[in-house]
Amino acid sequence: MRSSSISLGITALMASSLTGCSSSADYAAVCVDPETQERVDDDQCDDDSDYNGGGSGFFWYYLGASSRIPAVGQTTSGGTFSGSSLNGTVQRGGLPTTGGSTVKSATTKGGFGGSSRGFG
Repeated sequence: MRSSSISLGITALMASSLTGCSSSADYAAVCVDPETQERVDDDQCDDDSDYNGGGSGFFWYYLGASSRIPAVGQTTSGGTFSGSSLNGTVQRGGLPTTGGSTVKSATTKGGFGGSSRGFG
């Protein structure tokens, strides 16, 4: 009887500590056509080279934590193609294709129960 209550207490303690776990990126990137500034599917970007005003193809466009995520097909703004100049953690891809939320809320992952906190 005593050992079962100890193991239940340990299980409850471990579960409560996991719910507080979260990690979020300082920046997140979406794949963009630099000619039109339009977001495309993330699988169109296959490397991490910065767009420098020349070349063709699709490039990662970096958005800050409070930026709104554009949906695929929408025009991007408020970010940068220069990922090499950013200080902090960066998540490339994996943001909602429907857009609407902020980068911070979309990159926050919780333990049991999750988290939907965001800034903006």
